[in-house]
Amino acid sequence: LAQQAGIPTPLFRVITTTQPAQVGGILCASDTIRKLSFTGSTAVGKILMRQSADTMKKLSFELGGNAPFIVFDDADINAAVDGAMVSKYRNAGQTCVCVNRFLVQDSVYDDFVAKLSERVSAMKVGNGAEEGVTVGPLINHAALDKVEMLMTDACDKGAKIVAGGHRVDGDGAFYAPTVLTEVTPEMAIFSNEIFGPVATVVRFSTEDEAIAIANATEYGLAAYFYTQNLGRSWRVMQALEYGMVGVNEGIISTEVAPFGGVKHSGLGREGSKYGIDEYLEIKYCLVGGLT
Repeated sequence: LAQQAGIPTPLFRVITTTQPAQVGGILCASDTIRKLSFTGSTAVGKILMRQSADTMKKLSFELGGNAPFIVFDDADINAAVDGAMVSKYRNAGQTCVCVNRFLVQDSVYDDFVAKLSERVSAMKVGNGAEEGVTVGPLINHAALDKVEMLMTDACDKGAKIVAGGHRVDGDGAFYAPTVLTEVTPEMAIFSNEIFGPVATVVRFSTEDEAIAIANATEYGLAAYFYTQNLGRSWRVMQALEYGMVGVNEGIISTEVAPFGGVKHSGLGREGSKYGIDEYLEIKYCLVGGLT
């Protein structure tokens, strides 16, 4: 496809391997390669960063996330539920910008949970080629085991299952779309990237409290919030420590905008002119003495 688009053959190569660590080591150690871009886990990103130190590579990383989705008391709740569905459950919750934590203000907490749970309970899990299926499998059984482990820990510490909360029988790594309430920071599911179809709902009282909870993570990739107050929109956008923020929107990705995070979510940006800049070097030249 790249060649059909006109990219010169020597410029674009694809290497497939079952030994990614060894291939990654070779790429990092090579002086010929001047730039490394990686999308994956924060743990692996840090390994590649260390391995690239001796060759002083230019790096850009899109790593892990722990996205908050804040629903304020002045939000359009129906719109917030619509945004929650696309942001949390697409690809069975397996994208780096999927919501990890729903933070909902006290006065609209019950209404939001009820409407979200109704929508989630109606989803159909199974083979995506079958009619009516809206949620597919997790990538492998290890991912399924991780989701189940996080759920067990949360429930043992007081979380409540409102919808889903179980494996789905069948030939595959299927987990039912889930809504989990009464989640607290002491639970592993609060701070770990779930990468599965589980919505964790946390209650908050004030705007400052919501911002503090949202920022209480080493990650800073994507964040979302819903409000109809223009002043609050600007305050919260500025206060959230994230590389990307969606206001009254559940999908933020577009090729014309800079995609990337801060803190342990990575370095640099993809997309837009800033994404091109990641592959360029600035050269300064001063010319004098010409006649």
